[in-house]
Amino acid sequence: MNEPQVWVLIGVFAAAIFGMLTIVSTLFIHVMKAEFGSIHRRIDNLDRDVNALYRHSFGNDRD
Repeated sequence: MNEPQVWVLIGVFAAAIFGMLTIVSTLFIHVMKAEFGSIHRRIDNLDRDVNALYRHSFGNDRD
């Protein structure tokens, strides 16, 4: 463990693992934000459709 090459390899592997962890976590956050955004849009569309059906069914169809 006293050889400089060993410490260089340890440093390189540690930097590579830290870099990959950073990239994977950043991409994961982007994917989760995109998924939550699409879920929110789906709920808004569903709410709009349910409101339209309610207005149509109960005779409040002035819109």
